[in-house]
Amino acid sequence: MPPVAPTELRVEGLTKVFRKGVKAVDDLSFDVQPGRVTGFLGPNGSGKTTTLRCLLGLVTPTSGRALVGSHAYTAPPQPMSTVGASLEASGFHPGRSGRNHLRVVATTMGIADTRVDEVLHLVGLTPAARRRVVEYSLGMRQRLALAAALLADPPVLILDEPTNGLDPEGIAWLRAFLQERARQGGTVLVSSHLLSEVQQTVDDVVIIRKGSLVHAGPLSELGGDGAAPVVVRTPDPERLVDALGAGAQVTRRPDGAIVVTGASPAEVGHAAFLAGCELHELSAGMRDLERVFLELTGDQS
Repeated sequence: MPPVAPTELRVEGLTKVFRKGVKAVDDLSFDVQPGRVTGFLGPNGSGKTTTLRCLLGLVTPTSGRALVGSHAYTAPPQPMSTVGASLEASGFHPGRSGRNHLRVVATTMGIADTRVDEVLHLVGLTPAARRRVVEYSLGMRQRLALAAALLADPPVLILDEPTNGLDPEGIAWLRAFLQERARQGGTVLVSSHLLSEVQQTVDDVVIIRKGSLVHAGPLSELGGDGAAPVVVRTPDPERLVDALGAGAQVTRRPDGAIVVTGASPAEVGHAAFLAGCELHELSAGMRDLERVFLELTGDQS
């Protein structure tokens, strides 16, 4: 995939109030940077889908704005060349084959059939290209929706729950694809409820609750300084545990590593040095995203 033009997404003071005073989004602001995968998280009903629809010009904000680049995404001359979006794996004619669905979309955009075959191969649907969509599994429809979003090779991808229905192999493929897309300069915004998968995929996270922002920033900084565990490997774990003392909490992983909380990597390393304890690994881990998510959103369901 050739490098793509960098395009930032920006949400500024976005508010959306529906009929009967239902406020779906409340003064929400955040940025999505090119070259990074950003996870968009929040409990059910938190306003994620409304925010994405505002970004795509499908919903008109009550106030504030949602920008793609420096402009609102409203009736651009070539919309799919700007943003590739998949908000749900539906909207397919059940009697058409996957390939014919993409050909119809491509024809409306003036895109050659050769690109249809390229994206079918890219998402792993070439063997099923001539099958009717009604015969597709949910995971296959997810892949078809992504293929349609990629037809014009846009610099921005906005995906809502793209892992729904994918098997473990498909999830691993999607993770690698999105990370490579970002590495090439693309802007990737992904909404998902699979927090363990998000933790393996994204660079940044935006977390909202009741339409308002509760956190935005790099995943590595989530939870604040000193909150992350420290992963240690040593041939003499008992000596290290004694050296750390009662102030640190220590757990042992099945793979032999020791996970230390309540101490920084520097503190663990210093304790090991004073005790003459040889270290084979000393690295900062990351707080479990699910636990942090529940802490920030107050969602205990």
